Parts: sequence; C-alpha cells; structure tokens
Amino acid sequence: MAAVDLTTHPGHLARRLQQAHYLLWTTMVSEEITSPQFAVLNALVAEPGLDQRTAGERVGLDRSTIAEVITRLNRRALVDKVRDPQDGRRSLLRPTEEGVRTHRRLAVRAARMNQVFLAPLTPDEQTVFFDLLQRVSTAAESLRNPTTPAVY
Repeated sequence: MAAVDLTTHPGHLARRLQQAHYLLWTTMVSEEITSPQFAVLNALVAEPGLDQRTAGERVGLDRSTIAEVITRLNRRALVDKVRDPQDGRRSLLRPTEEGVRTHRRLAVRAARMNQVFLAPLTPDEQTVFFDLLQRVSTAAESLRNPTTPAVY
C-alpha cells in the first residue's frame, strides 16, 4: 500500500497550523498565559459576569477544559468568582483589575502575532481563509454538539 499524502488531510494540516500558532503564541504573546486562557479572559472583559458554562460556550471550550482554565486564571488573580445572587449554586466570573491590564497587554501582542501568522496571505486571502475556517469550525461544532445547527 502506498503512503498517504497528508497534505490532503485537513486534520493533519490543522494540527500543523496549531503547532505554528502555539510556537508564535509562546514566543510573541506569553509563555504564562495560554491562548485558551486569553480567550476566556477576552470573553470576560467583553462580558463581565458570565457563568462558567456560558464563558466556555463563548470560546468553544468543553466543561472540563473551561473549569481548568478558570481555576488557573483564578490562581493567577486574573479572574474573580462571585456567587450569583439569584442562584447560589453558580458563580459569576469577572476579570480583576490585573486581569484587565493583562488582557490589554496580551491583546496588543496577539494582534502583532496574528500579523506574522497571516503574513503569507494577501488581505483578500485572509478574508477567505477566515471564512473557510469559520465554516469548517461551525460544521465541526455541530458534530460535537447536535443542538448547534450546521451551516454549510
């Protein structure tokens, strides 16, 4: 049997893309705060007071992953948990002042990193690239979560 051409396998290319992103993230943005942690912090800066489940949904993290991310952000004093006054069983999440400062600093670095990451593409190609990534991501999410309607 002949070897398979992995350049035609989207999963293989997605993994390579993720590896390149991780390398750029750790060298240009932060060695301490991961990209998923930044995504959660970003969601909480945009919408302070989200509960953990909703924050996870906003950034596409499953329940166990969002729990770990929140724990790490809380340990670093970047996010505070406050009991929901309407439902004592759940906590609401807010970025701390340090969390907002950290977000601001990392957002600038992430924007620079994205310019480097996307440099091989023209602006028009970048638009197409994002459109295609979003379409495939939405379709993949519908496979994981059948309540999300697939958009092809």
